[in-house]
Amino acid sequence: MSAAATREATAAAVLTGIDFSATGKQLGYGHVVHSDNVHDGSIIPVPVAVISSGPGPVALVVAGTHGDEYEGQILAHELIRELEPGQLNGTVIVVPAANSPAVRAAARVSPIDAGNLNRSYPGNPAGGPTDQVAALIAGHLLPRADFVIDLHSGGSNSTYLPSSFIYRGPDESLWRQKLRAVRQLGLPYAMVVAPLMEPGSLSSAGDLAGIPTISTELCGGGTVDRSALQAMRRGMPALLAALGILGASSAPAEPAGEPQWLELVPESPVTSTVAGLFEPLVGLGDTVSAGQDVARVHFIDELDRPPRSFAARASGVVAILRRPTLVTAGSHLLYIAPPIDISTIK
Repeated sequence: MSAAATREATAAAVLTGIDFSATGKQLGYGHVVHSDNVHDGSIIPVPVAVISSGPGPVALVVAGTHGDEYEGQILAHELIRELEPGQLNGTVIVVPAANSPAVRAAARVSPIDAGNLNRSYPGNPAGGPTDQVAALIAGHLLPRADFVIDLHSGGSNSTYLPSSFIYRGPDESLWRQKLRAVRQLGLPYAMVVAPLMEPGSLSSAGDLAGIPTISTELCGGGTVDRSALQAMRRGMPALLAALGILGASSAPAEPAGEPQWLELVPESPVTSTVAGLFEPLVGLGDTVSAGQDVARVHFIDELDRPPRSFAARASGVVAILRRPTLVTAGSHLLYIAPPIDISTIK
């Protein structure tokens, strides 16, 4: 076996403190191997927790894919602390800081290799740090799961309506399972996007593996939204109970209401064509019409030049709003998501 093949065979499978055949609560970590001035002669640990009562359905919960998205990380840590094997009829695997270098740097991407984990699946166990993490999750955790919950927020650059976020398809069975999960999770909005929208994302990896996968966008803005946390604290137990993993006595008694279904389409982004200071003319959750002015950009150096206005290209709900005020040509200022009749989508 070549040196590269040996490294691939060993690096992909190294987890300390985790035995998937055991019951109970296990706290361990995956190994990422990288040699540079800081990490030579060490590993980069990727925290992993497994809470299991034995045979039964398995949920994989991933947070910290982007290090500056915090609501999901807090929820993942709460799950690890609060779930007990005696409450379960199966297993919950939690990865609370998937791109751990990015989490520690409060950054979207890894400061070590500039890797965006949600564009890196299925990964490469013999590659750089971010590729190794993607290979660990896609190759060793994802195949054990019956359902995947990928927790995201807007990060430092944007804020979202508190939403479930699902790819269309890939077939009728998985689509129906996703819809049921979104309703159980109970967030006020649900955003639908094109099939396999981002080929390197965990949602795409789940779809390609035939494992129902949903994501979230829990506000963001580089901070923590209390209302989004509260909604997820109600919704996550309900979803785990609906999946048959959490005992009914631990789940909320009241069913969640139907979310407002929205769709991100090619006309959704409103994009600046100039550099300057972004002023939103609408807020998250506002309903706007195509052609309506929704943003303007003020020029920094041209003191006598009026701001450039930008209009919505679609009618719908303001679903995503840029956070940093300073923009350049090509910056998406906001996204308009048209409402959809979910019963017409297959």
